[in-house]
Amino acid sequence: MKNKFTWILNFVILFLFLTACKNNQNEQKTTSKKLETALELSYAKSFSIKTFNDFYLIELKSPWPNAKEPFTYLLFKENAQIPEDLEYDQKVQIPVKKMVVTSTTHIPALEALNEENSLIGFPGLDYISSEKTRKLINSGKIKELGKNENINTEILIDLEPEVVIGFAIDANNKTLETIQKMGIPVMYNGDWTEKTPLGKAEWIKFFGAFYDKLAEAEEEFESIEKAYKEAKDLAKSARNTPKVLSGAMYKDQWYLPYGNSWHAQFIKDANANYVYSDTRGNGSMALSFESVLEKAQDADFWISAGQFTSYSQLLEESEHYRQFEVFQKKNVYSVSLTKGETGGVIYFELGPQRPDLVLKDLVAIFHPDLLPNYETTFFKALEE
Repeated sequence: MKNKFTWILNFVILFLFLTACKNNQNEQKTTSKKLETALELSYAKSFSIKTFNDFYLIELKSPWPNAKEPFTYLLFKENAQIPEDLEYDQKVQIPVKKMVVTSTTHIPALEALNEENSLIGFPGLDYISSEKTRKLINSGKIKELGKNENINTEILIDLEPEVVIGFAIDANNKTLETIQKMGIPVMYNGDWTEKTPLGKAEWIKFFGAFYDKLAEAEEEFESIEKAYKEAKDLAKSARNTPKVLSGAMYKDQWYLPYGNSWHAQFIKDANANYVYSDTRGNGSMALSFESVLEKAQDADFWISAGQFTSYSQLLEESEHYRQFEVFQKKNVYSVSLTKGETGGVIYFELGPQRPDLVLKDLVAIFHPDLLPNYETTFFKALEE
């Protein structure tokens, strides 16, 4: 009888011990999930970041326009306790040491975080303009991967990247799907879908998570935001509001940004009046030359004049450009005159990450008395 009682007592103790262990394990499994903080994003609308004690969750809400479903990316630290019920599309251990990016707009964020040495491959190296990254390219540390829509997967596999940061205009990107099937995680960056200049710049926090440098990313963005607001406030003190035209002809159509675009926001923040500020839409408007001439013949400035770099090039394309007062007064500005050593247009690479510099350019052009002797970074007056 005593032995039976002892056996029952031992069984109860063992049961309680195992139950306690199980509860403790469950508590450990869910601890990481409970310690959650949403990173504050002031302008970016296309992604969010949730921080836990040993991993991050990035939700990409809009990888491309009209995307049907979001993507969730798990970025985990070494020995992280990941809840078993956690759902995600791709995962990578951080901090990342070997990365491939696919857009020049990604380069400035890596450099701002002092992580350009982690970049091991890129499709279309000649498009990269940054002197800092070009030194790495010239020394052979960053490999050519071909074209973005047809990446050389053999070279990519040999490089063994931990993650590929891609971008796509829709859900049909066979090359990135192939890379993913090979076991290399592909995570999309949707910075280009943002509608505001500061919204695009805030994507540095996306990259900050991959290097476990969110604090550094936030500090860098706050510096950009501060400089942007200062330039905007300065523009408000201008005594006039000039009329501004944008875009250029391609074949028989004049392509211009909509009034709710990030490009139009720059013009507004520079205290100028964009001639199509009342329009709404995605992408670009395609209008006839006659309709643009009727609306903007008396414009004071014309910015972002396509790939043109001189007035003679404009006339070679069409003699009709002479009819604009802005052409006659030589107030046409383009970003195509500022290029890197291999021909890449610097504005397309650095502009999205440094909207403060873009805005200062426009303030200096529209209101030269506010920034006397200021040397613009991107926009330059057309040559003869």
